[in-house]
Amino acid sequence: MIETSARLLQLLSLLQLRREWTGPALAQRMDVTERTVRRDIGKLRTLGYPINASPGVAGGYQLGAGAQLPPLLLDDDEALAVAIGLTAVTASPVSGVGEASVRALTKLEQVLPPRLRPRFSGLRSAVTRMAAISTPVSPEVLTALSAAITERRCVAFRYDRHDGESSRRIVEPYRLVDTGRRWYLVAFDRSREDWRTFRVDRCQSVPVARDRFVARPLPAADLAAYVQESITRSPYSYDAVIRFHAPLSELEARVPSNTGTLEADGEEYTLLRAGFDSLDFPLAYLASWDLDFEVLEPAEMRERAVVVADRLRRSAGPPEDAPETEHSPR
Repeated sequence: MIETSARLLQLLSLLQLRREWTGPALAQRMDVTERTVRRDIGKLRTLGYPINASPGVAGGYQLGAGAQLPPLLLDDDEALAVAIGLTAVTASPVSGVGEASVRALTKLEQVLPPRLRPRFSGLRSAVTRMAAISTPVSPEVLTALSAAITERRCVAFRYDRHDGESSRRIVEPYRLVDTGRRWYLVAFDRSREDWRTFRVDRCQSVPVARDRFVARPLPAADLAAYVQESITRSPYSYDAVIRFHAPLSELEARVPSNTGTLEADGEEYTLLRAGFDSLDFPLAYLASWDLDFEVLEPAEMRERAVVVADRLRRSAGPPEDAPETEHSPR
């Protein structure tokens, strides 16, 4: 009985490992006859596992999707990977996923073999994730958008713009992009007849699937870079170009991806392209990086830099060797 149960678990593990197996391949891998494989396939089916069989020389067995989630068989590395992944997802901006991840992680820890628990505890205690400000996203909205992207269906939903105005949108969805803090949807807006980037947390209703659409040429080959460009420059009043006196490798290690886009300007300089709604904040923010930089664009930012620099210079007081005036501090 124990031998049969172990063989069934081995067979289930193999079926999960590869999309399709032929009978002879399974028999050779398990060191049994093909008749035993067929008998064990029948036993797994009686236990509720949906195993599809295709006839013919090129046919084989395939583990199908069932009405209920069957137990998964994971090797040591897979179990550790899932455990670490669940630990990271506990800080997810998707509403409710953090709690579900904690519950799943608790169940997984309970069944981890003793030989794996020290490795998992070591990894968990050695890795710390910094909390980031994020806006909760409804998992139902993400699921509806994902399905529409896969099925190439238009969706309709109510959307709140950054100025608070709400409107009904009908779009052709193409890609969901996760920046870590927020989720964005790249879609073609039918009413505006142009490409748009939507913040998923601003969807005020679950998207409703509509008619199918024919895929259009994408606005960029790299949609993640397209989203970064959209959220760091397009919505802002000022489009700035800053040259830093530092190589690209140094800036990439220090500049968050949601600040702007970086590109090398020779071996010793780096250009930052970013959008801002004010001029004072970015000047103070960039100065805090303790790197020399030049404001190339816009002209208003260069002029404001002169004013701010003069104000900062006066705030430090006169040099020690400067003559006192009636307004000098005593």
